[in-house]
Amino acid sequence: MENRQLGGSGFKVPVLCLGTGTFGGGNEFFKAWGAVGPDEATRLVDICLEAGMNFFDSADIYSDGQAEEVLGAAIKGRRDQVLVSTKATFRAGPGPNDAGSSRHHLTNAIEGSLRRLGTDYIDLFQLHGFDAMTPIEEVLGTLDGFVRAGKIRYIGCSNFSGWHLMKSLAVADKYGLPRHVAHQAYYSLIGREYEWELMPLALDQGVGTIVWSPLGWGRLTGKIRRGQPLPETSRLRDPKNTEFGPPVDDERLYRVVDALDAVAAETGKTVAQIALNWLLRRPTVASVIIGARNEEQLRQNLAAADWSLAPEQVAQLDAASAVTMTYPYWHQKGFAERNPFPTA
Repeated sequence: MENRQLGGSGFKVPVLCLGTGTFGGGNEFFKAWGAVGPDEATRLVDICLEAGMNFFDSADIYSDGQAEEVLGAAIKGRRDQVLVSTKATFRAGPGPNDAGSSRHHLTNAIEGSLRRLGTDYIDLFQLHGFDAMTPIEEVLGTLDGFVRAGKIRYIGCSNFSGWHLMKSLAVADKYGLPRHVAHQAYYSLIGREYEWELMPLALDQGVGTIVWSPLGWGRLTGKIRRGQPLPETSRLRDPKNTEFGPPVDDERLYRVVDALDAVAAETGKTVAQIALNWLLRRPTVASVIIGARNEEQLRQNLAAADWSLAPEQVAQLDAASAVTMTYPYWHQKGFAERNPFPTA
C-alpha cells in the first residue's frame, strides 16, 4: 500500500487507516456503528497488516474508552508493527475539568489513553476539537511536555476551523512549540466544504489531512438510493446519529450516487471504493479513515487504494457533487487568476 508524508513532517502513513469507532459498542451511540470485540478486532488488524496498512485511529470517547481497550488488545505483542493515533478534548466525565484542552484534562486524557492502549507512546495525538476557553500556549505547552517525554511523537488536530488551525500554528512558531502536522477533517463527495479554506491552508502550511467519514456518514456505501428504504443496519436509522452527523440535502445525495453508479458501471468497482478513491486523488489528503463492522467490509474498503479513477471520471464526480460556495469563497472563485483551486 502507498505511504505518504504526513504534512510537512518526515513521518509517513499509509493512504488508508482503520478507524476504531466500530470497536467496543459500549454505549447506544456507538453501538449503532458496531460492536467489534477483541477477537474480531485482532482478526481485522491481521487483515490490515497483510494488506500493508498499519495505521489505526481511535479516541478516548469512542465507546467510553472501550475502543482504545479493544485496539490495545488487538495490537498486543506487535506494537512495533503499527502506528496508533488517538484523540481527546471532548467531555469524558461529569466534572468541570473533564472536558477541553487544559493541561489538567489533556494530562489525564493522554495518560488514560496510554493505559487503555497498553502502550508507552502514541504515534499521533490529535486534539479532537478546538477549546476556545484554554489559551493555545497552555495547550501546545502541555503537548510539548509529552513530546519531550517520548509519550507523543507527532501532534495534530481535528474539526478546527481555518483560523483555529492558523492561530495554533502561529503560536507554535512564535514559541518553538510542536506544530500540528495533521488535521483530521470531515471530507467526502457530499461534504466538500473542506476545500474552501482548510485545503489551501493545509497546502500553504504543510498540514496533512486525515479524512474522517469519507462515505458521508454511511450515505455513500452503495446501499442508499432514490426511492429505496434505508438498510436495516444503517446508523442513519438512529436519530441520535443523524442529528450528530454531517447534513446533506437528499436531492444532492441522490445526484452524487447517480454519478457514482455510472462510474461503477464503467470501472467494475463498488460505489464505496469509488468514493474513497476520489478522496485519495485530492490535494493535501495523506490518509483516509475507513471503518469496518466485519472482515467483508474491511476487505472491500482496502480494495479502494490500488487503482486510480480516470481524469474524466473525477471530473464527472466533481460536477455531480459541486455546490454553491458561501461568502467569501464564491467571490474569491471569481478571481481564479489570483486564487486558483489547490493542486497537489
